[in-house]
Amino acid sequence: MIHIAAQTGSTNADLLDRLKHGEAIEEGTWLVADRQTAGRGRQGRKWFDGFGNFMGSTLLRPTPLDPPPHTLALMIGMALYDAMASLIPEGHGLQLKWPNDLLLNEAKLAGILLESQSGAVVIGIGVNLRQAPKIENRETVALSDIGLIVERDEFAPMLARGVRDEVVRWRQFGLEPLIRRWLKVAHPEGTALSVHDGSGDVLSGVFAGLTETGSLQLRLEDGSTRAIHAGDISLD
Repeated sequence: MIHIAAQTGSTNADLLDRLKHGEAIEEGTWLVADRQTAGRGRQGRKWFDGFGNFMGSTLLRPTPLDPPPHTLALMIGMALYDAMASLIPEGHGLQLKWPNDLLLNEAKLAGILLESQSGAVVIGIGVNLRQAPKIENRETVALSDIGLIVERDEFAPMLARGVRDEVVRWRQFGLEPLIRRWLKVAHPEGTALSVHDGSGDVLSGVFAGLTETGSLQLRLEDGSTRAIHAGDISLD
C-alpha cells in the first residue's frame, strides 16, 4: 500500500512519530512524498529535496527468527539495485557501496536510512531520478543525467514489489545467499576504502569482503583485517 503526501517534513519522521503514538501500521506500508522540507540522511545530513525524485519510507517488524536487523541495509540495497538494474542499460557501472549507498559510475545515485521505533524499523530511501544534489567532496548523479526519464509513480510500485520479495528471501533463506549476491554487485575486493567514524578519525585500507554477519572487512596496510560494523565509507 503506497500513500502519497504532497508535502511533509520527512517520510521517515512521519512513520516514526505514528509508531511512537501507538499506531498499528501494517508492515509493507509505504509513505512517499512529492516534497520534503526536512529530509535527512545518515549521520544527520540533510537529504536533498529534488522534485521528481523518489523520497519514501516503509517499515518492517523484525521477529526473533529473522536475521539481525542491521542486515536490513544489505537486503534493501539489493532490492534497490535490482529495481535500478531493470531500468539502466548495462555498462553504466551500477554498484552497491557498503553499507547503504547505490552508485552509478562511482557517483551516488541513491541512499538508505534505517531508524528504529517501537519494535519496528523504518526504512527511508531516496533516489535521484530527475535531479542530483551538489554535495561538497562527493559526486552525485541522477538517472536523467544518463538520458533516462523515469517517473516517480512508475518507480514507486516497482521498488515496493522488489522490497517485498527481498524481505521474503531474507526471512526464508537468511544471510548467506544475500551476502553472496551483494558481493557480486558491490565494489570489488581490493577496492581502496576510507572509513570515517563520525569523530574525525579515518581508517584506510582495502575492501576484503564481508563477515558472515554483514560487517565490512577492511584489510590494513600491515596485512591485518579489521571488521567495520558502522561508519561512513568513501572509495579512494
